[in-house]
Amino acid sequence: MSGTTADSAVEHRALHWRTRPERARAAVLVLHGGEEHNLARPGRLNLPLLRMHGFLRSLTRATADSGVAIATVRYRHRGWNGERADAARDALTALDELAALLGPVPTVLIGHSMGGRAALQAGGHPSVTGLVALAPWCPAEDPCEQLAGRDVLLLHGDRDTVTLPADTRAFAVRSRAAGARVCGYTVTGSGHAMLRRGPDWHRATTRLTTALLGLHPLPAETASALALPATSPEALALPLPRQPRRTPVLPADA
Repeated sequence: MSGTTADSAVEHRALHWRTRPERARAAVLVLHGGEEHNLARPGRLNLPLLRMHGFLRSLTRATADSGVAIATVRYRHRGWNGERADAARDALTALDELAALLGPVPTVLIGHSMGGRAALQAGGHPSVTGLVALAPWCPAEDPCEQLAGRDVLLLHGDRDTVTLPADTRAFAVRSRAAGARVCGYTVTGSGHAMLRRGPDWHRATTRLTTALLGLHPLPAETASALALPATSPEALALPLPRQPRRTPVLPADA
């Protein structure tokens, strides 16, 4: 995808570090939401990014002293902008930067809304081993073949009227058929902004992400869902249970 003259005139650093251990063994890249069409640059007060701070705090606590780097993607523009797919382009740029700095460490993507769409499209990057998409924007025309061989965990509130849970489930069905290992959770009573049941969103995302990083086993229902045949609908509508405050972590010699 080619950028505009203004894009190429100013160097854009897509990768913004939150935590960078001296010797990282894995990484998490977080992508916030945005708009369908907007070529303006994100401002200093970036509400979609602020929405992800609870996730970042929870992840930072859960991965302390585990050798996990955590970063966010800085978008060039506020919007997806049609065929430009600016957020996906920035996600791929950030992944390239991350791999150049850390080496080919296994990387998990977390994305909300437009950031979920970007994560799903960038999920074919060689460094990516798994994704957690939160209320993702999943148009019917988006590809899914790039997710073959990846673990894809989807969480969507049943009261979301901005990005539709039915679209997410349709994308999940296509992704499983394309060779991805997919599990879908329904966050009952919650909408797009993830304000209702906020602690459950934060804790579940942290628990699932750290499991994908190998810090502890996947929840039993997640592991079972990922192992189901591609045609099984049972894997795509798991109710998200109330989440415990603490996430078990494997001992260092495990």
